[in-house]
Amino acid sequence: MKISHYLELEDHVTGGIRESVAHQRKILDRLEIPYTTEPTLEADLLHCNLMGPRSVWYAARARSRGIPVLAHAHVTAEDFGDSFRFTNALAKPLKPYLERAYGLADALVCPSQYNQNLIQSYTDTPTTVVSNGVDRQKLEGFRDLETQYRERYDLEPPVVFLVGHVIKRKGLETFVELARRLPEFDFAWFGPLDRSLKGRETTRLIETAPDNCTFTGYVEDIRGAYAAGDVFCFPTHEENEGIALLEAMAAGKPVLVRDIETFAWLEDGRDCLKVDAGDDETALEGFVDALEALEDPALRNRLGSSAAQRSEAFSLETVANQYRRLYEELI
Repeated sequence: MKISHYLELEDHVTGGIRESVAHQRKILDRLEIPYTTEPTLEADLLHCNLMGPRSVWYAARARSRGIPVLAHAHVTAEDFGDSFRFTNALAKPLKPYLERAYGLADALVCPSQYNQNLIQSYTDTPTTVVSNGVDRQKLEGFRDLETQYRERYDLEPPVVFLVGHVIKRKGLETFVELARRLPEFDFAWFGPLDRSLKGRETTRLIETAPDNCTFTGYVEDIRGAYAAGDVFCFPTHEENEGIALLEAMAAGKPVLVRDIETFAWLEDGRDCLKVDAGDDETALEGFVDALEALEDPALRNRLGSSAAQRSEAFSLETVANQYRRLYEELI
């Protein structure tokens, strides 16, 4: 068995897609399955992680030669908007393109049940839910970095934090406004700013954030974010799964999320705290109330411990077995 494991524009793709691909390749190494990162028709299976034009070209030719094609449904029109400059304008024509692109695959991998439900409105290509997973090994030793990273960014506990690209879709406006309403907390968003790629509104929100709201920019050792943070606050409006959420849970951090369909698998009050995703003001008040409750260390410890246990189901070992079965079935 040899896999052509291809990520189009690999030198430019960052964030969750890149992290998912790193997880997949770590799994392939563990399973001792030979693979190349180049697109090729000299393989038993073509696995595409981003269905750009080059991937579509190879997928069409692989199908014509009887080579099975597996595609990842990382990208949907629904989560493309409110990300970077011009993405809102591209979101509408993106769906018919993806309908054709995903339709070229023999099977699709969906990172969550929510994502699968969306994709089934794009194409009748068979879908399988396989989590992006969480790499616990990557987080080892994170607690040793607590003092260093809190001092680096002048953070006092309890620290409300988020990890990932700073984009409006992930709840930037809510995050900034929470910092403004709760000056007794320090807020820190760890992740690339990419100001040249931001829309005008996103840039404004970053530049007018209160003093207790820190945007760190790119963090070379992401373990520092999970060391410095106390409450993972994720007010995202749209998400396919959320690798940073799984990492925060694996690190034993209490999680606070907007109650959207993506997070239906999380039990409110046990795995996390959820806030009604109604109108903006109602949601904001819900986040304020939840963060005030999370000032209680006992509640933080209980939720964090439960989150860590829940995250075990998303280990790379579990995900690896799903990939092995999927590859064998397709080949």
